[in-house]
Amino acid sequence: MPISEKEYNGYLMDQLELIERIEMVAKESKDLEAVLKQLALGRKFVERKLYQEPPLERS
Repeated sequence: MPISEKEYNGYLMDQLELIERIEMVAKESKDLEAVLKQLALGRKFVERKLYQEPPLERS
């Protein structure tokens, strides 16, 4: 399924946001547990987009 450049850039921006949030927590807290919580939250957000209803692709 081809995607537009705008859509692809949106994916990259989402990933950068996740990385920046995790870096911020790691630098501020130096707490592995806090970093793991941010990773779990990021995974939840990605999975929500990945498995959204209705699906992006139409049959």
